[in-house]
Parts: sequence; C-alpha cells; structure tokens
Amino acid sequence: MNADFEEQQYLFDLNGYLVIADELAELNAIIDAQELPPPPENFPRFGSAAGAIRKTGPGFLQWGEPFVRLMDHPVLMSTLRMRLGDCFRLERLYGIYMQKGWPAGKLHADYGATARNAASAPGQFYPLRDNRMLSGFITGTWNLTDTGPGIGGFCVVPGSHKSSFRIPKRIHEAHQDSPWVKIVEAPAGSLTLFTEALTHGTARWEGDYERRTLLYKYCVSNMSWGMTRVTPPRQRQLLEGPGDPMTHFPSLFSEELAEARIPEQRGPA
Repeated sequence: MNADFEEQQYLFDLNGYLVIADELAELNAIIDAQELPPPPENFPRFGSAAGAIRKTGPGFLQWGEPFVRLMDHPVLMSTLRMRLGDCFRLERLYGIYMQKGWPAGKLHADYGATARNAASAPGQFYPLRDNRMLSGFITGTWNLTDTGPGIGGFCVVPGSHKSSFRIPKRIHEAHQDSPWVKIVEAPAGSLTLFTEALTHGTARWEGDYERRTLLYKYCVSNMSWGMTRVTPPRQRQLLEGPGDPMTHFPSLFSEELAEARIPEQRGPA
C-alpha cells in the first residue's frame, strides 16, 4: 500500500476528516462575475442543487467547467474510493459565503448518534446495527479562502463519528469556545473531506475577507439523502440515480480495474 495513502486512510478513520493541499484557479473570479446578492445571515448559501432548498438542477456547475472538474477531481476521487468503495454518487452540492462578525452555526451530523434519525437520547448508549449508514456519506469541501483558528469556518468534534452517545447539551450549545471542538485549519486551495457521521458545524467568521467554500456531497450508490437530483451541463455517471453497487451501478474505476486484471491462464484443451 502507498505510504501516503496508508497515512491518509488512518487519519481519516481516526478523526473523521482529512485536509489535502491542492491548487484552485479561476473559481473566485467566476463567482465574482455572478454578482451574488449579499449572503443572508440565517442561510449563507449559494449555487445550491438537490440540497437544503430541495431543488433539482445544476447549481453552480452551470457557471463553468472549473466547477464541473472539481466533482471528479483525481485527489478527491481517490479518497472517496477509500471510504465509499468503487460505486458512489454526487448527491447534492452548494456553496457557503460568510462575512466578518457572522455567528457560529450549530453542530450537527446527518448520521451517527447525534443525527436526527438516531434513536438514542442524550447520554444514552445504543448498539450499532449493520443497517446504520454511519460512513455512507462523505463531503468534499473546496476552500476558496483561508479558514482556521482566529478566522473561523469549518469546525468538528474529532472522532465523534465513532461515538455511541449524542453530543452533550453544554458542548452543543456553546461549541465555539469548547475545548472539545476544533476549528480546522484549511488554506485557500485545499480540500477538506469529512464523513457526515462526524459532528461538525461552522465557527463564527472573524476573517477580514468573505468566506467562500464549495461543498460536493457524495454517498454510496444505493443510497440517497433526498428526492431531488443534481443535473449537470453534461451527464456523468456520478450523477446517475441510486442503484445497487456493481449490479445496477457500475464501478467508477472500471477501466482501471480492467487494466489491472491478470489474463486467465488456460491449460491445454
């Protein structure tokens, strides 16, 4: 196993998130050209598709090829394969923009003990069952501006994706200053990946510039978060409807797998 890959796999499993350095160009200029209205403080999102506004469409993918390329960026795809296997879909997407002085967003998780669909009460243990999709939903967040301690942005409770207990009320309601919550340092141009079972949220924005992030959310191919769909300027397998892995949804890496197969050795007839 590649040493870098082995380290990334270990750290992702340990913490529930991973920051990978990369380079982005053009994206901020394209967003500027959209002349977006000032972000509403209670819902600072832009370019949504199949997300919180329950809308089918391309979202910010319609703004140009640089946004389309990010949805199957090689760095992103290799990590998604590590966590979701060979068959997964782009389920929803949206951007976040914030201005200086904006308050923190609530901690939450879409899966796991803290999720709304969990049966556990605060502080109550529950056994993990095979039908719980604790790792079936991964978000790739492209950071277009610096984030981190003293600035704000994405924050997490490291390792909480493995917890069998709901987050305590005192941490949940005052997470900005809790020693158990980490504001993730992620420079402009980096990619942050995290499992939606991880308890995560937004720290108040203290940067002198506008926060900008692009979120691409992926799930295993036979799973769906909602009824609406992302529709791209051109079709790709990543945006197909749900289907059973390998049976109704082929591997996204089928060409690579085919090249890796060893030809069958046949003996004399």
